[in-house]
Amino acid sequence: MSTMQVEVVSNEENIYSGEASFVVVPTLEGELGIYPHHEPIMSLVRPGALRLRVPDQKDEILVAVSGGVLEVQPDKITLLADVAVRSAEMDQQRAEEAKKAAESSIHEAQDDASLAKAHVALAAAIAQLKTLDYLRNRK
Repeated sequence: MSTMQVEVVSNEENIYSGEASFVVVPTLEGELGIYPHHEPIMSLVRPGALRLRVPDQKDEILVAVSGGVLEVQPDKITLLADVAVRSAEMDQQRAEEAKKAAESSIHEAQDDASLAKAHVALAAAIAQLKTLDYLRNRK
């Protein structure tokens, strides 16, 4: 089975580093499915579920990404995410509360810095909710 190296890095930590046989990335143009030996591309990432099919693992690895930049080379994928969270660390109620808090912060923002911070928090919450929704619908 052909594989490629995948690196998913957020502002805070390295989320995933390893091999994958197939990756689905939520880009601004839609979901992009990537197999090994894909043509080189760069794309902006939108909030959503990053899905990794890993050899010898039954279930996909799911990571909620709030946005970022994707670079694809024939043997390597690098995703630099604004915020990324593995599905095992997500909770529906916390994500919904975070979304409400971020929306409230957007309305109450007094300056550009706090508005930008609130938008990042909102994107992260939306990404988690989309990933949890994908998990729920997959079963």
